[in-house]
Amino acid sequence: MARQHSPGFLAVVNDANTRVKQIDIDQYRRMREAREPHILIDVREESEWNAGHAAGAVHLGKGIIERDIETRIPDHNACLVLYCSGGYRSALSGDNLQKMGYRNVISLDGGWRALQASGLPLEIPSPEQKQSKPAVKHVPQEGALHRSRALHKDALAEEPQQNRAGQADGHPPVVQ
Repeated sequence: MARQHSPGFLAVVNDANTRVKQIDIDQYRRMREAREPHILIDVREESEWNAGHAAGAVHLGKGIIERDIETRIPDHNACLVLYCSGGYRSALSGDNLQKMGYRNVISLDGGWRALQASGLPLEIPSPEQKQSKPAVKHVPQEGALHRSRALHKDALAEEPQQNRAGQADGHPPVVQ
């Protein structure tokens, strides 16, 4: 059953949608197939991200995206495709990013629900992974101002200047 949103929330989202480019899942699929460079950003809450997310996505939740975006993605011309559960939070986040000077921001209409139905690659933890909660330490990452990332206690030996994709510059991967 679809969630009922308040009229005030919908008014704010509709206002943001007048300024933020929207694409649907078919347009996003064509963008991927054409290998158009972009960074896919999941703006959902951490618990939603941990339950599953699009393969290759970067997690910058709506609560922190404005604070962390310029450190994680300093290129204001980068194509940013934002998604949430259905497209509302991504539109609101996209509107704020545009106010911060990002010029190529797109909100994925249908969000996570559309991604799940699309057949595009997803990263979903197994039931065993969901049940096991390993000790997590937050270790500052070199090259990223005031940014930390969660590392499993056994992963502390990896190079501190590398991100999850193995890139040494501390910036998220560009999907091509």
